[in-house]
Amino acid sequence: MAVVVALALFVSACATGGTGARDEGPAHADLSGGSAAKSSLAPMATPSASAAPDPAEAVRLVKADPKVSGEVKRELQPCVSDDYPVDVSYGELTGGSTEDIVVNVLSCGDSVGVASYVYREQDGEYRNVFKAEEPPVYAEIDRGYLVVTEQVYAKDDALSNPSSENVISYLWKSDRFVQEYDSRTEYGDLGGGDESAAPDS
Repeated sequence: MAVVVALALFVSACATGGTGARDEGPAHADLSGGSAAKSSLAPMATPSASAAPDPAEAVRLVKADPKVSGEVKRELQPCVSDDYPVDVSYGELTGGSTEDIVVNVLSCGDSVGVASYVYREQDGEYRNVFKAEEPPVYAEIDRGYLVVTEQVYAKDDALSNPSSENVISYLWKSDRFVQEYDSRTEYGDLGGGDESAAPDS
């Protein structure tokens, strides 16, 4: 009986999903407003370092956040039963005492990124310190950097065939995210994409 219960818990934990690297799905956003000066506060239980990402808590956090657009909140509905289309990950981004939370809101049908947010704990509440709401967009944590991937589409591109991909890396400096590097890959170039890196600011 204990084995059956343990197996059920393991399968349930795996079903939460939403962590780790992601290399599929188009992503594109105008990220000029990503390092917003103003922040919003929303209550949420502080995750422990060993806690699995909780999609239900992330959904409540996003829906209570006044910085999240009304359109994203309206579209953030369960795909099936109570299964919300969000990817959630915890990690070190802003140097706080508690891990930061990255929330990606996805579409139900094809898991295209609708919006991405980063929340930082302050005084027992989570502050929205980054947002990108022009889909498709996807953000993740990579060795202390906030990495945002955007696949760029020309007018006649099919969803499965973007023209290029931009990868932008942000680092937390002076209480905001600052762009550190960017690279661009042109899918039409058989010899490889053009890559550029922004100098340290």
